[in-house]
Amino acid sequence: MNHTSVSNLEQSVPKHLAIIMDGNNRYATARGMQKGQGHIIGKEALDPIVEHCLKVGVEVVTVFAFSSENWQRPEQEVALLMRLLSATIHEQMPRMHKYCIRLRFIGDRSQLSPELQALMADAEAKTAHFSAMTLVIAISYGGQWDITNAAKTLAKRVQAGEISADEIDAKQMNACMQLGDVPPVDMLIRTGGEYRISNFLLWQSAYAELFFTDTLWPEFKPKELSDMMIQFAQRQRRFGKTSEQLQSVSS
Repeated sequence: MNHTSVSNLEQSVPKHLAIIMDGNNRYATARGMQKGQGHIIGKEALDPIVEHCLKVGVEVVTVFAFSSENWQRPEQEVALLMRLLSATIHEQMPRMHKYCIRLRFIGDRSQLSPELQALMADAEAKTAHFSAMTLVIAISYGGQWDITNAAKTLAKRVQAGEISADEIDAKQMNACMQLGDVPPVDMLIRTGGEYRISNFLLWQSAYAELFFTDTLWPEFKPKELSDMMIQFAQRQRRFGKTSEQLQSVSS
């Protein structure tokens, strides 16, 4: 059932879109490509998606580039992914300046090379003043790590006498999370035919609308994203309330 009027469809754009870019290896395998080639091709799929999001008014796009669990992958693949991440940052900088997009990174940077850490910090500093949109790249990131980190921060504040344990609430917790200063995830997409969120933005996606597609990431295009956004606009997001409550507020 369509709970959203046609006039509202264009306005119902997610403020924060998160994407799990899955299917690169399977794309390469199906085409007889060398291992790792799928990641190289998948890197190119991001630009048109980001441009589409900018065009329709999405405020934040967060993409899962490398998870905390991905460190368990073969050493050669991990090395390739690190090189690709570095290349992506270099390639994205002119685009960030062209479109006035802020570039941010989330994740456990301590596991990354000093060179990559420096590159990330430099990119963030040089784009910090841009406000057209924010592109967040999750590198060495895990949702459980994020929540644990926030809990540790609050525990240290309690230990230092800054706050009491009873003062800790969802608002305090959120402020200590990665991306605590941006809107929560409204819409989460996973490509590649898997139906799980794989430890990605667990806290931030508490009320996200979930979308899954069999399309492998290198083949994911703005047209499919646009179709998903139309579906997003048609969904009734109740946040624990009833349909009747929402209708009484909007009437």
